[in-house]
Amino acid sequence: MSKASAVHILVKSEKLAREIIKLLAKGEPFSKLAKKHSICTSAKRGGDLGEFKKGQMVKAFDDVVFKKPLLKIHGPVKTKFGYHIIKTLYRS
Repeated sequence: MSKASAVHILVKSEKLAREIIKLLAKGEPFSKLAKKHSICTSAKRGGDLGEFKKGQMVKAFDDVVFKKPLLKIHGPVKTKFGYHIIKTLYRS
């Protein structure tokens, strides 16, 4: 079973997600922005979701984590929860 670890920032609007992506591109720390903006409970851990198995997350999220390049910023990714900015740390 495939596993991965990722950090993410979850926000309600695509506009805010795009603004955060611009800040990340300028070098703002991911964890700082996650703590400030994310509405997920992972915000207090800097957006860290820890390790999870393929299929544990919603499909759109899983597709990014298990198919897109590692250590790159992906998003905004829309799910029923809102808009995610995702960075996959590793997968096995």
